[in-house]
Amino acid sequence: MESNLLCPVDGVQINETKVRLTAGFILLITLVYLLTGWVLLPVLLLADFGLRSFHVGEYSPLGNGASWIVKVLRLPYKATDQAPKRFAARIGFGFSLLILSLDLAHRSTLLPASILAVFAALESVFGFCAGCYVYTFYVRLFSRAA
Repeated sequence: MESNLLCPVDGVQINETKVRLTAGFILLITLVYLLTGWVLLPVLLLADFGLRSFHVGEYSPLGNGASWIVKVLRLPYKATDQAPKRFAARIGFGFSLLILSLDLAHRSTLLPASILAVFAALESVFGFCAGCYVYTFYVRLFSRAA
């Protein structure tokens, strides 16, 4: 990671393998939603992102499913800082809220759901967490405005 990247860091380490599996679940759920329009899927995403965003990730169904797969398949532990992942989960929470709101208002959810799917794919497949980059942009934008 670049040294000038102002990534949120809290010193708490989590398993990147689990994070990437969780992102894979998000990708699959979002793709199924795009294909079916089943409104319970964005509800599930909203609840899961909410749990992981606001310090109760131990109750996350997607996180627990990923933990189970890591344990059963004995996948490797790869440490990564929790803060950027939590920041990204908060962005996912916002996208899920937007998708659910648009769906309930009978408006198109194609764009926000597609964006969520792309970010989940980047994390799951390539290990690229856009949260650090979005956070850096956010910090730079508001530091200039102040």
